[in-house]
Amino acid sequence: MPMLSIPYGKTFLPLEEGDAAVLCSRIGELKAEGEGLAVVRAAMERPIDSPRLSELARGKKNCVIIISDHTRPVPSRDILPNMLAELRAGSPDIEVTLLVATGFHRPSAEAELRAKLGDEIYEQCRIVVHDCRDPEANVRVGTLPSGAPCVIDRLAAEAELLIAEGFIEPHFFAGFSGGRKSVLPGVCDQVTVMGNHCSRFIDSPHSRTGILDGNPMHEDMLAAAALAKLAFIVNVVIDENKKTVAAFAGNYVTAHRAGCDFLMNYARVKPAFADVVLTSNGGAPLDQNLYQCVKSMTAAEATCLPGGVIIECAECADGHGGQAFYESLRDCESPAALYAQFMATPQEKTIADQWESQILARILMKHTVIMVTRPELKTMVEEMKMKYAASPEEALAMARAMGKQTLTVIPNGISVIVV
Repeated sequence: MPMLSIPYGKTFLPLEEGDAAVLCSRIGELKAEGEGLAVVRAAMERPIDSPRLSELARGKKNCVIIISDHTRPVPSRDILPNMLAELRAGSPDIEVTLLVATGFHRPSAEAELRAKLGDEIYEQCRIVVHDCRDPEANVRVGTLPSGAPCVIDRLAAEAELLIAEGFIEPHFFAGFSGGRKSVLPGVCDQVTVMGNHCSRFIDSPHSRTGILDGNPMHEDMLAAAALAKLAFIVNVVIDENKKTVAAFAGNYVTAHRAGCDFLMNYARVKPAFADVVLTSNGGAPLDQNLYQCVKSMTAAEATCLPGGVIIECAECADGHGGQAFYESLRDCESPAALYAQFMATPQEKTIADQWESQILARILMKHTVIMVTRPELKTMVEEMKMKYAASPEEALAMARAMGKQTLTVIPNGISVIVV
């Protein structure tokens, strides 16, 4: 019988396919013309709706490059050497600072940044890790369409030239990652992140995977990038081995949109509605905590029948990933009560990680979630109103015992857009 490989940490869990429907993106069909460095270089030589970066750098004394943090598999070693070369071609003595876009995540450690950047770039460049919780490090630059204040890292606000790297993948409430997200939430103060991630926006039917038009979160993010004067982006699309297969450079609106349209053609899949949907968060580093795994649960949610079971396979090496996220599910009377509580919370009273808790509560209101993860996390999983299983087979047996029969498998839940 054919076997499926379900990403799990740095390994895979085998699963017999049986008569399951299998939903996969077509990203595996993409073949890059050359190495990642060459793919990025070619895109930067033909920027979309923008002068070349070397021209933008001419006459500039300093530049801030917003880079991704440890939670994102952005192939920075393909992107940054090209960006640095272009900057220095335009302004040989330009001072470059790498600003790590942590958003609301924990700070990236030195070892994580060295692994991401390589020793040469780590040693040569000034690196600053953004802190959304430090009011002294951030400055207000305007007001967003939502009414939230736009407060960004002072380094970004004061840069002569602000640019960003990134990668484009389906995103469970912003539509797609990349582009404007480097600014919001990447280098914004917590007041801006929480204003944008308010319960009203999370509740919007347009705040879903693959949707940009009419998405209120996306509109706020675009406004933040404009207020920050984001001048140039280099975004890539990666395959399932996290290798660069396409790149888009130039204007932060149109280059990003071109990348999103490109990816949509490969990531869109039709629903295969079933009683049980088994998925993963794509393996390390994307499944490093439960917080991140809510993303792939939304892909399963889109094709799971009401009252069905979602099985999430994720190593969660860092545990829950957010104390407030964990406590909100642990301490609530029920997911429905928690959701109602969030909907009654005004925008300016949004609390840390409320958005992730709200989406998980939405899923748990409709479905049983079984986590296949490390055994030491069993108590945590159960405290958060989910069930624990030691293997996919055990999780499937539990679902069958609930009377659920039909099965859909989404091996990598963050690589697909179920529409």
